[in-house]
Amino acid sequence: MTNRLPTSITEHTLLPLIAAPMFLVSGVELVTAACKSGVIGTFPVLNARTSEALDDWMQRITGELAAVRETNPNARIAPWGINLVTHRTNPRLQSDIDLTVKYKTPLVITSLGSPAPAVEAVHSYGGLVFSDVINVSFAKKAAQAGVDGLVLVCAGAGGHAGTLSPFAFLKAVREFFDGIIVLAGAMSSGRDIRAAQVMGADLVYFGTSFIATTESMATQDYQQMLVEATMDDLIYTNAFSGAYANMLKPSIVAAGIDPDALKPKENVDFSHLVSGETKAWKHIWSAGQGVSFVREIESTAELVARLRREYAEIIAEEMRGDAWTNL
Repeated sequence: MTNRLPTSITEHTLLPLIAAPMFLVSGVELVTAACKSGVIGTFPVLNARTSEALDDWMQRITGELAAVRETNPNARIAPWGINLVTHRTNPRLQSDIDLTVKYKTPLVITSLGSPAPAVEAVHSYGGLVFSDVINVSFAKKAAQAGVDGLVLVCAGAGGHAGTLSPFAFLKAVREFFDGIIVLAGAMSSGRDIRAAQVMGADLVYFGTSFIATTESMATQDYQQMLVEATMDDLIYTNAFSGAYANMLKPSIVAAGIDPDALKPKENVDFSHLVSGETKAWKHIWSAGQGVSFVREIESTAELVARLRREYAEIIAEEMRGDAWTNL
């Protein structure tokens, strides 16, 4: 298997895993806990409600991780990253890019728009740019913009998600893209991570599992709903932002809305994410199909340790071989 990952990732991570950036969920505590556990931690910059707050968050993340490295030079501290909404309706984009450059953010993941505004700026200091994509057309456009990696958001992913099978989507993208591929959608175990690698992915995205960690910004009610929910409790709708997303039906019902009477939103508009008008997102929650396997609320360190054990077990099984190995 070709290794397309730079040493900045392979030398410092313990699993080929990214804790996905999740709106109103991923913050300083989750990012630093993930990185200290040996997996890439990320957050959406819009979770910091102002540019001044974002400056503070980035300073805290870089300072805390630097302090750990200084105390223990042999520690495997994974890189951190951010998510930039590059849609034209995001009025904060340029100021967020300026801060990205100021702190030399190792990984920048763009979504819901062309990655072009971020590519030159991030490459100027040696950072990596990945782009969220939900279909082959978007993947080709992002590749042409010069990104280092593509995050293939497949069927079953939490939040804004596509509808394509990971088998077909990854194979189609690999025909024209030789960069880093991150696979996203409904994964929840170490075995899933290994399966994605066998398919040809370089990294994987986990979102829902990290919502139910003690370091996430999610409320206790949200986390408990994840523990109790199954994939049958999800609805795929564009009623809230104009972009299709997997949402938890129980949270919609709790907000006094009939999930069967949702009306499509005609225009995609993310300006409300910046303005602070996020009441719907505070009470109507997203999850991926991996929600069926969220069984408890645990620390990020405990989650990653479990994933590492599961991953090691499947590697050991492969080393032992089975009846199909010699065919």
